[in-house]
Amino acid sequence: MQRGSNRLSVHRDDEMKHELQGLLRSGHPTRTEEWHDPEPSAEDDPAIWGEPVVPGSSRASLATVRLELGRLLGRSSFPAGPGALAMGLRRKNAPDALVEAVRRLPHKNRYANAQELAEALVGTGG
Repeated sequence: MQRGSNRLSVHRDDEMKHELQGLLRSGHPTRTEEWHDPEPSAEDDPAIWGEPVVPGSSRASLATVRLELGRLLGRSSFPAGPGALAMGLRRKNAPDALVEAVRRLPHKNRYANAQELAEALVGTGG
């Protein structure tokens, strides 16, 4: 006989196994309410997986660069100059090519948000 502390009774444990059985066998959600399931990505959503998003790469559109900068830096990093932004990117383990592209921007410029920074990066070609 096992004498350990268990939050669930044997009956509740069996009930939970029965509830999950359909999900485990089918490999996809078995709920009837669609709001439980994650929403699929839209066709016009920028792709952010795969190779790193860096200015000058094949998939570095303004939208993808802005999304990546916003994801890595957040709002609290702005306004700032290229040196501070490059350090922020380095702290967030951004790709080296993206950090170097930001570091190469003119040092006198200040950027108020990720949109301005992305425009400067895509406009200069990295």
